[in-house]
Amino acid sequence: MHHLNYHHLYYFYLVAREGSIAKAAKLLHVTPQTVSGQLSTFENQLGYSLFDRINKRLYLNARGKVSYQYASEIFHKGNQLAEILNNSDEVNTKEFVIGITNGIPKVLFYDFVHATMRRFSQVKYVIKEDSFDGLLKELAINAIDFILADRGIAPGTQISANSFFLGESSLSFFARAPLTEEQTFPECLNQMPLLIQGNTSGIRQALTSWLETEQLYPKVVAEFDDTALLKLFGSEDFGVFCAPSAISKHVEEQYGVHCIGNASTLNERYYAITGKSRADYTISEAIVEAARGILA
Repeated sequence: MHHLNYHHLYYFYLVAREGSIAKAAKLLHVTPQTVSGQLSTFENQLGYSLFDRINKRLYLNARGKVSYQYASEIFHKGNQLAEILNNSDEVNTKEFVIGITNGIPKVLFYDFVHATMRRFSQVKYVIKEDSFDGLLKELAINAIDFILADRGIAPGTQISANSFFLGESSLSFFARAPLTEEQTFPECLNQMPLLIQGNTSGIRQALTSWLETEQLYPKVVAEFDDTALLKLFGSEDFGVFCAPSAISKHVEEQYGVHCIGNASTLNERYYAITGKSRADYTISEAIVEAARGILA
């Protein structure tokens, strides 16, 4: 095949992105038969299939995954070009996409990035929140420039990326009411209602291990993937919760709670992850430098 048919490529891209021919057809305002025909034509032109068809469902095969990665970048760039051509203000044409994992406190994220956003004010910033694995998938197809996470890339991960350790913060515990004179930390946590981070949080396992090491047995009443929601329930006296000591003052003021103790041996670590294919690291470097300064 000497020439790539981008019309057929777009049909393939939508089917792969949406996960089914029917969903792609709905977006294109055509019949599923039309999409199926265009997809078959495209695969015939290529000389190989892009999907494995199992029980009437489509699964991207190895060539399909590679094709989808390239198609995603092609159409993402195409949308950027259309925006540039339709925008008379050329200073707003550059886009920088930042991904943040669910477990990162929003105020800490703001502290890390706001100075850089003001410094490079001509750039349009897109902020996406998702699970760690979800953001890595977006990074793999160059849909994200920078990820702020509470864990680094595991050894052996099949993704081309750079991982930077930013620093760490010990964790403090917060409650609606302050401790009484008879209570001491951390012994007071025994039998206390506790709100904990969900399994998607990098601190969950460390928190569980710390409680076991300290022989503390609180009553876990709820777990949350969203740390802001966790703090909200804590402010309404549903239980004790922990948050990075680096934002202790903000948590007390924002949620009307009291810091009842600090676990100096329990730390949350923070990482920046960037794709290796990105040529311009200026903004990424600025965010990394700012974050390391705050956590130093």
